[in-house]
Amino acid sequence: MQDGTLLAALDLGSNSFRLEIGRYQAGHIERVEYLKETVRLGAGLGSDKQLTHEAMERGWACLARFAERLRGFDKRQVRAVATQTLREARNRDVFVQRAEQILGFPIDVVAGHEEARLIYQGVTHLLPQSDERRLVVDIGGRSTEVILGQGYRPQRMESYPLGSVAWSTRYFAGGAVSERALRQAVVAAQAVLDEALDLFPPGRWDAVYASSGTAGALADMLAHAGFAPGVITREGLDWIADRLVRAGHVEALRLEGLKDDRRPVLAGGLSIMLALFELFGWHEVHRAQGALRQGALYDLIDRAHDSTDVRERTVRWLAQKFNVDAAQAERVRAVAVHLFEQVAVPDPRNGRYSQKLAWAARLHEIGAHISHTDAHKHGAYILDHVDAPGFSLPELHRLSLLVLGQRGKLRKVEAALHDELFAKQLMCLRLAVLLCHARKDPALHALTLRYSARQTFKLSAARGWAHQYPQSAWLLHEEAEAWARTPWRLQLALL
Repeated sequence: MQDGTLLAALDLGSNSFRLEIGRYQAGHIERVEYLKETVRLGAGLGSDKQLTHEAMERGWACLARFAERLRGFDKRQVRAVATQTLREARNRDVFVQRAEQILGFPIDVVAGHEEARLIYQGVTHLLPQSDERRLVVDIGGRSTEVILGQGYRPQRMESYPLGSVAWSTRYFAGGAVSERALRQAVVAAQAVLDEALDLFPPGRWDAVYASSGTAGALADMLAHAGFAPGVITREGLDWIADRLVRAGHVEALRLEGLKDDRRPVLAGGLSIMLALFELFGWHEVHRAQGALRQGALYDLIDRAHDSTDVRERTVRWLAQKFNVDAAQAERVRAVAVHLFEQVAVPDPRNGRYSQKLAWAARLHEIGAHISHTDAHKHGAYILDHVDAPGFSLPELHRLSLLVLGQRGKLRKVEAALHDELFAKQLMCLRLAVLLCHARKDPALHALTLRYSARQTFKLSAARGWAHQYPQSAWLLHEEAEAWARTPWRLQLALL
C-alpha cells in the first residue's frame, strides 16, 4: 500500500452509523474526516427480531449521504462492518441488499468475536506502543465486547448480548429512571456478564480501557464535573447515577458534556458500566480513543498484504486445528483455482472470488476430523459456527456452502446456484475434488474447462485421457448427470 492512500471504514452500529476516513502513511493512519449520525437501528428491532421499515429507512438515508462522500473510492479502500442488530435481525438480508446498492460497497455482518478483534485493533493502535496487558471493554448498542490482549495481539475475546440501546429500552421505558429500575438493570447486566469473571480473572491485566459511545459520554460528563480527564471511576459513576435518579427522567438530566443523541441510551449504558465495575472490582477505567472503525481501517492494511491478511492466518489455523491433509488440500486448491481462471470472465471481483475458492479448497476436508461419513456436512457446520477472525458471517456462510456442495447431490445448495460466480466456484471445486480422488496430482495439462453464457460448462480432454484415467472419466459422467438436475449443464468431450 502506497503512502497517501485514502482508506475508509464504516461502523453500522445499533445506535449510530460512523464513517472514518484516514490516510495511510508509513504504516499508520492519519484521520482525514469523521462523520457520525444517530440512526437508532437497534431501536427498530422488535421482539420478533424483525427490523421495522422505518428503522431501515433511517439507515438507508444515512448510507446515501455517506455514499456521496465515498465516491471515487475503490472497494479495496473501504470496509463496512455491521454488528449486533444486524446479527440478530431475521430480515437483515432485506436491509443489507438495499444498503449495499445505496452505498456501492459490500457490508460485512460480523460475528461477535470478529467485532471484538476489530475493537481491540482500533483501541491498541491509538494507544502508545507498550507491553502492558490490556483489558478492553466496549459497550455498544446491543452487545458488549470484552477483550484481553498484549500489544496489538488479542489473546481472549468474548461478546455478550447486552448494550445501551437494549438495556435502556428494557429497563428505562420512555426514559423514566428510578433507583429501583437502575438496580434491576445493574443486577440483570451482572447476570449476563457473570461468566466473564472466569474468562478474564482479575490479575491478568495491567490496565483497563473502555471504548465507544457509552465510555466517551461518561468520561466527558465526569471531566466537565471536575473529575480526572479521560478516566472513569466508581466514584464518578455513582455521582452520575445519583443525579440521574434524582432527575427521574433522562430528558430532565442537566449535566455538561451530555449530548442530546446520547441521552436516550444513557441509563442503559450507565447500568452496564456499573455492573462491570462491581463484577471486576475496578477502581478506574481509561477512556480509549480507538474503536471498531479504526480497527477496520488497520484491517484494510492487513488485507492489502496477503502475508498478513488475518483471514489467511485463520485458514491456516483451522487447517491445523482439524488436522487437514495439507498435501491434498494444496492439490485441490491448485486444480480448483486453475479451472476457475479458465471460466471467470473479466471482472474485478474475480480476484476475491478466486481467493475465497482457494480457502474453501484448503478447508474442504475439515469435517473429516469428526467423521469421514458426511464429512462435507460436518465441514459446512464447522464453518457456519466457528469463530473465525477476519471473516464476516456472509463470507463464512459462502465457504460453508462450497464445502457442503463439494460432492453429492446439488439440491442442498440450489438456492445459491442463481449466483453465476458461486456456480463457477462450486463447479471448479467439485471437479477438483473429483480429479484429485486418488490423492495424486491429476494430468491437468490434458484438461480444458470452458463456459458459455447459456449456463453451460464444457470439459475437454486430450486424446487418450479417458482411456488412461477410466475411474476419473466414469466419475465425470456421474458429475454431468448431477448438474443435469439443475439449471446448469456440464458437457464432456473425453476422448
